[in-house]
Amino acid sequence: MDKHLQPLVTPNRCSEWVFRDVPSDITIEVNGGIFSLHKFPLVSRSGRIRKLVAEKRDSDMSRIELLGLPGGAESFELAAQFCYGVNFEITAANVAQLYCVSDYLEMTEEYSKNNLDSRAEEYLESIVCKNLEMSVEVLQQCENLLPLADELEIVSRCIDAIASKACAEQIASSFSRLEYSSSGRLHMSKPTKCEGDWWIEDLSVLRVDLYQRVIAAMKCRGVRPESIGASLVNYAQKELIRKSSLSNQTQPKVDLVSGSSAHEKLVVETIVSLLPVEKFAVPITFLFGLLRSAVILDCKVSCRLDLERRIGSQLDVATLDDLLIPSFRHAGDTLFDVDVVHRILVNFSQQEDSEEDVDNNSLFESDSPSSPSQTALFKVSKLVDNYLAEIAPDTNLKLNKFIAVAETLPAHARTVHDGLYTAIDVYLKAHQGLTDQDRRKLCKLIDFQKLSPEAGAHAAQNERLPLQSIVQVLYYEQLRLRNSLSCSYPDEDPKPMHQSWRISSGALSAAISPRDNYASLRRENRELKLELARLRMRLNDLEKEHVCMKRNMEKSSSQKFMSSLTKKIGKLNIFGHSSSRPSTSPSKQSHRTEPKLAERT
Repeated sequence: MDKHLQPLVTPNRCSEWVFRDVPSDITIEVNGGIFSLHKFPLVSRSGRIRKLVAEKRDSDMSRIELLGLPGGAESFELAAQFCYGVNFEITAANVAQLYCVSDYLEMTEEYSKNNLDSRAEEYLESIVCKNLEMSVEVLQQCENLLPLADELEIVSRCIDAIASKACAEQIASSFSRLEYSSSGRLHMSKPTKCEGDWWIEDLSVLRVDLYQRVIAAMKCRGVRPESIGASLVNYAQKELIRKSSLSNQTQPKVDLVSGSSAHEKLVVETIVSLLPVEKFAVPITFLFGLLRSAVILDCKVSCRLDLERRIGSQLDVATLDDLLIPSFRHAGDTLFDVDVVHRILVNFSQQEDSEEDVDNNSLFESDSPSSPSQTALFKVSKLVDNYLAEIAPDTNLKLNKFIAVAETLPAHARTVHDGLYTAIDVYLKAHQGLTDQDRRKLCKLIDFQKLSPEAGAHAAQNERLPLQSIVQVLYYEQLRLRNSLSCSYPDEDPKPMHQSWRISSGALSAAISPRDNYASLRRENRELKLELARLRMRLNDLEKEHVCMKRNMEKSSSQKFMSSLTKKIGKLNIFGHSSSRPSTSPSKQSHRTEPKLAERT
């Protein structure tokens, strides 16, 4: 053998399967590696080598260069061993290489029975595609075999197998959770963490483009959104946090357009495109983390807007730390990115408006005193007030941005304005150069009637507030004091009681959204109709009782008259026929009897 044509493999390994007694008559060069082999075993299995050898019949020592052979020298060595009849095991780690190299070398049934192509196909179909873990391993091996592995449908078959097995695992876990309750009814118990989702960790080894195709196939197969979300979170932690920490150790300053940052940018945009449409499929903290990464890496505008929309749809479960997104622009800007938070609040408000307009009748008929959307408004209003108080000390924060954030929520979102008053007071303290007009414009955001007694007492003595605002505070404090006195002594002056009720009901109605206010009026109307019906029934009963009482009275008076008359007649008989009673003078006797006779006649 020529010393310049040394084989890529070691002589010991080569001696295991190459004929040592017969000198080599063909040299194969594959990606810089050189193999000294024999023509007959190669041309008996490979159609490509047979054609190339036929073209070089004139030369005694044939030399063939195989350009672009998939898998390189390692794959060719396996194919050559198969041609020499060497037994080796087909596994998930080499089946993709064997499948591709058999196609490249044309090792099909046309040239030999049970050739490498059919053997690799049989293993792929009967073994790999029936096992999720092996499918993931083969798919990972295809990363270095593209685009040929994709053209041969190895990638699509593995992806379809992974999605099918993952869906089947979830269905099986759902059936395993079916149980009968004490009442004999069939129900499903609560799933344990990641039950039926053991494949989440396996998918994290895939390259981002193949991972994207797997998740898309899982969505089409009907895998649960929670499982998709858990897989996205796990993949992001592997691809972003770990790699970013490694890059930060080697590079103090990360380039945003090259190296690992370019990969991270692709990962962020891919994960955002794969997020499930269902709410709460991923934690909102994870969404905020993606948004921060998207801002730092300067991802596409559509990617950032999609994250802002998703965050706005579930903003009521966010925390103050989530909203404190650092500003990564120039040094003269604010410490936190207020524009991003403002857009998130706009998305939240628009979502609230759209939900109210979906089905007004069903919403208004609800007897719930506080709908979920109203509860979300209350939570977000407190969150916004705390956020405003946190960013208020920033001297670079413009007045229009502060007001824009505060005005994003509707007026009925805040039942109490203590938090907003605190934030405005902090802003006034940090921005003492504001004009009187700006201070009045800022204080118009506060409804002083919705301040608590403690906040009202503080505002009445706050010199930073404009005079007009202090007058309003004192006026409402006087009304509150008057109403409290009226409630303490209701008999002395009933009129303030009605005024107190009107003021309190007005404040209550102002604190309730128009939808809930309308629902409350509907309930009151129904209650009044029921009460009116009860009063009518009671009135009919009273009329009947009155008629009965009148009849009884007439009957009773008639009986009393007859009884009195009978008694008088009895007394007359007694006095007229009695002989034992001593007689009186004739004049007196005639005087007494005459009226009685006259009365009898």
